[in-house]
Amino acid sequence: MAEVEEVYQRYFKDVFLFVYSLCKDQHVAEDITSEAFMKALKSMDQFKGESDIRVWLCQIAKNTYFSHLRKKKRLVYQELQGEVPQEESFEKKILSSETAMKVHEILHSLPEPYKEVFTLRVFAELSFKQIGQIFGKSENWACVTYHRARKKIQGRMEGDHENYL
Repeated sequence: MAEVEEVYQRYFKDVFLFVYSLCKDQHVAEDITSEAFMKALKSMDQFKGESDIRVWLCQIAKNTYFSHLRKKKRLVYQELQGEVPQEESFEKKILSSETAMKVHEILHSLPEPYKEVFTLRVFAELSFKQIGQIFGKSENWACVTYHRARKKIQGRMEGDHENYL
């Protein structure tokens, strides 16, 4: 148990700052960081040491944050279900229950960095500038990569000959 406390003390600030950079909300970052450490504690035996423990913890925190966003969007979507939108964007269409599963299947099969950039833009709602900073690239690179990922997803959706979007 002392080892877990040491990991918590040593890496809490790093993980918190990472999550804060994603959400820009101190309270949400604290909650997500705490939840991520709880998940890490439960799966500590699965950490094989193939990467830096900080990277492993940040990956858990990132996934926890994305889960938080999906839950939050589902609640907002349920509240707005009675309203009929005029013209939906591609990003809004993928939140519908009919297309969400298909989009996630396609997204899962995309190579990096397309998968990560699309996820950060749509689900984490980060700006192209923020995405570029995460990858150590330019804002333009993030924008181009996102639009290529979006085009790949749309192409695969249309290629199924079913009207998902």
